[in-house]
Amino acid sequence: MSAGLFGLLDDVAALARLAAASVDDIGAAAGRATAKAAGVVIDDTAVTPQYVHGLAAERELPIIKKIAIGSLRNKLLFILPVALLLSQFAPILLTPILMIGATYLCYEGAHKVWGWFRGGADHAVPTTAVGGDAEKYMVTGAIRTDFILSAEIMVIALNEVADQPFLPRLIILVVVALVITLAVYGVVAGIVKMDDIGLHLAQRASRLSQKVGRALVAGMPKLLTALSVIGTVAMLWVGGHILLLGTDTLGWHTLYGVVHHAEEAVRGAVAGFGAVLAWLVNTAASAVIGLVVGSVVVGIMHVLPIGNKAAH
Repeated sequence: MSAGLFGLLDDVAALARLAAASVDDIGAAAGRATAKAAGVVIDDTAVTPQYVHGLAAERELPIIKKIAIGSLRNKLLFILPVALLLSQFAPILLTPILMIGATYLCYEGAHKVWGWFRGGADHAVPTTAVGGDAEKYMVTGAIRTDFILSAEIMVIALNEVADQPFLPRLIILVVVALVITLAVYGVVAGIVKMDDIGLHLAQRASRLSQKVGRALVAGMPKLLTALSVIGTVAMLWVGGHILLLGTDTLGWHTLYGVVHHAEEAVRGAVAGFGAVLAWLVNTAASAVIGLVVGSVVVGIMHVLPIGNKAAH
């Protein structure tokens, strides 16, 4: 009987080790998938504060909470089921869909770049409504923008774990959705409250607190500007890189081959820093591709009647 008990305990221990290994594998895969979507996450983090900056301080966090809930709903209820169905029954469509989303990112990035040259504002929030209607309008607009970015994040993550069985793939994507949403909107909450924290510190008796507080208040506009630039570069880089890989996957190897050859040449030519420089070459090439493709789409949208209506 004791031998049977020890055998049972040994089997349980083996199952526990197997389960732990599976959890580790899922955690590692979720980490890789999240890292792959980092560029879009940066843009998502950069865009959202612009929807709530300038509102009454007591409404900022409730609005961010509403946008975060809407973002999670986008990922889990709408994007995730469709993405899983495609990966299960029509995986060949994932690359074209990913490239369509990448083209949109390139368009958004190029639109911002050309807006800087023209002196226009990006992601301006209309103020035709007032009170609760204005808040509802801004939340709806932010969630709509988030839907595009969330779709790209989830498809990028799915593409990274497409070789996993269905259940681990589902768990990984749910983890990615939760982690990214919490991370993005946690950072956004910190950003939009930075000036309030600064004002609070500036009113303290301590000179150090006052100095830090004034620095936070003065740094808020600069941070928003920096985030806008970082988000734009991230969109062009991520969008261009997805297009670069997508064309290679679909059978057009020329462009990818040129960039890859340049990477390898730099990697071998510079000892010690070759890997970093190779990554910079790929990133710069991807950003240029993103800017070129996005500029073409911007030009087409300005020609089309629907593009002119959207601009106004």
